[in-house]
Amino acid sequence: MTDLRPVLTAAAEQFTGLLRQIEPAQLGNRTPCTEYDVRTLLNHLLYWGPWLEAALRREPAPSVSGGERDVDLTQGDWLGDLCTLVDGLVDACSRPGALEGTTKFGGSEMPARMIAEMVLTEWVVHGWDLSRATGHPLAVAPEVAKALFTAVQGTAEQAREMKVFGAEVPCAEDAPALDRLLALTGRDPAWSR
Repeated sequence: MTDLRPVLTAAAEQFTGLLRQIEPAQLGNRTPCTEYDVRTLLNHLLYWGPWLEAALRREPAPSVSGGERDVDLTQGDWLGDLCTLVDGLVDACSRPGALEGTTKFGGSEMPARMIAEMVLTEWVVHGWDLSRATGHPLAVAPEVAKALFTAVQGTAEQAREMKVFGAEVPCAEDAPALDRLLALTGRDPAWSR
């Protein structure tokens, strides 16, 4: 079983590097994740990140009024807020025992490792969405893509049933792990603006 901590740390660095390149004029750009433009995708990350961190720290879920579509968390310093959140998630995952056993997320008991895999999916897959939408590169280390592809294979069908992933896109079995991961989550690896 892959130790996710170094993988998460590498993905966090790659993800925050991309975030720092996003320009205000790009917030309205469409993304490969059809329900989001850049701003609403950043809002999604800002909304759900504290839930993921609370689950990893075994703390109560944040109290919020309304869903992610009811709030705009991109007002103000969204970049600073998101980078702080990423740092907090890395710290939460790095604590001894953080990825062992179960924890609560959204009222359900789930394996803590699955929560960490969700964090990794947010940074890599939504990071790719942001990269494609803004034209800024996202370096995804092959070991990060491979670890996440392996993790997502086991939950992809359930994620599709929950409407978290779209229908799988055809992709060659010998394609790079990132392309296979994107296809598995319902994204066309060749998508462009």
